[in-house]
Amino acid sequence: MADASALHLSKSRFVAGVQCHKQLWWRVHEPDALELVPEPGLRNRFDQGAEVGRVARGYVPGGELIDLPFHQYDNKVAATRDALRRDPPAVYEATFLADDTYAQVDILEREPHGSGYRVIEVKATNRLKGEHIPDVAIQVHVLRKSGLPVTGADIMHLNRDCRFPDLDNLFIREDVTALVEGYLLGVPEEVAAQLRTLQGPIPRVSIGEHCTRPHQCPFIDRCWPPLPDHHVSSLYRIDRAKVLEYEADGYATMLDLPSDLELSAIHSRQVKAVTTGSMVMESGLAAALEEFTAPLAYLDFETISLAIPRWNGCRPWENVPVQFSCHTEGRGSLLHHYEWIADGAEDPRPALARALVEACAGARRVVAYHASFERECIRHLEALVPTLARPLARIREKLIDLLPAVRNHIYHPDFDGSFGLKRVLPPLVPGLTYGDLQINDGEIASLELMRLLLRRDELRDAERTQLRRALLAYCERDSWAMVKLLERLRALVGAQLELF
Repeated sequence: MADASALHLSKSRFVAGVQCHKQLWWRVHEPDALELVPEPGLRNRFDQGAEVGRVARGYVPGGELIDLPFHQYDNKVAATRDALRRDPPAVYEATFLADDTYAQVDILEREPHGSGYRVIEVKATNRLKGEHIPDVAIQVHVLRKSGLPVTGADIMHLNRDCRFPDLDNLFIREDVTALVEGYLLGVPEEVAAQLRTLQGPIPRVSIGEHCTRPHQCPFIDRCWPPLPDHHVSSLYRIDRAKVLEYEADGYATMLDLPSDLELSAIHSRQVKAVTTGSMVMESGLAAALEEFTAPLAYLDFETISLAIPRWNGCRPWENVPVQFSCHTEGRGSLLHHYEWIADGAEDPRPALARALVEACAGARRVVAYHASFERECIRHLEALVPTLARPLARIREKLIDLLPAVRNHIYHPDFDGSFGLKRVLPPLVPGLTYGDLQINDGEIASLELMRLLLRRDELRDAERTQLRRALLAYCERDSWAMVKLLERLRALVGAQLELF
């Protein structure tokens, strides 16, 4: 439980409170809750966001940094007052306290001729989002309550059209003054309500769309009851409004849906599989597999995504392929495996592209699962390794997606509404899982690739070797999973044909 002196707001707490007062209460009164420990992916976004903030200062030069630990709020407020007396053109991490609320400003820019200040909020996103406005509004509210004349506000976000090495246009500044001024009308009342909430017992708040918008609440499992098996929300890509409609009509699970209800083909197949408790396979699967004729290459990429690009032609947050695994199947079902992984901070794409062209040579078709991802990776390589653009384009043109063959023709109750490779594999290919791997998740693989490539000096030789092996094993499992999945689908078709 937080002590009374800690029951103040900050801009992050205020934004959480705007989403839900119960979330705010838990964040303040249970700051050590396990739910608040960020997952690796979220930590990565925090770290990259901090780097973006540091780099952004160079685009508003001449400022003074309030360089104190984040938890020294009062010292930072005092240091900000001292800095403003020196009247620099900008103050970075300027901190203010008013209305029982702390606000730390990424960049506080002095307007020309001393007419006031602009609040600049730096965001490591490629566009302005509506959720950014409350964040800026609470800062303007606190600064004005502190007596500082704030004349305007900007969001400074990454420019998706910026390409390394020209980073002159890395950021776009958007004037959000009008949006902030409109939002400010309700801020005093909201601040007062949040402060009252923190002084009292945990508030009662009904569950609803605010639990997941604009971000999923970390405490959602405390509020939402566990869903029954085969809940209507597990119908593939069902609209939230439709789920609420079904629930209002008394249909909690697929087993409750009336037999005469009009459903899409995929939903109908799901309901049939769940109702019968067995896999449903459509006769069209045989035709869908006709394109998957050897010689084949089974291709899977792993990528990294950087807020601030480091290699020629890359944009902010662009998925950059740095690893692949490729199993090839000849006409006699003979299998070979090719793999490649980057190892260092230099641009890996030319070497990767050469290895990819060699691995896919001779393939009639190149198999991927959710092939749009592989297609974009290859397009990226075509543009940025122009000497291999033609052979890369031929690989892209040969891509064929195994996902629709599964999604449009087969459903097992254990898919649980998903057609992701890791979800469909256990029911269809029992025994082939990712549980034995050190790395068994794509997001973790991407983070570990970043560590291997960009922070290799922090790793001991043995650790680097082990990490490299773990990454190779994970990527190989992805391409091998496609080999075994297609093998299983072919067997199912064969067994079906024997019945007729």
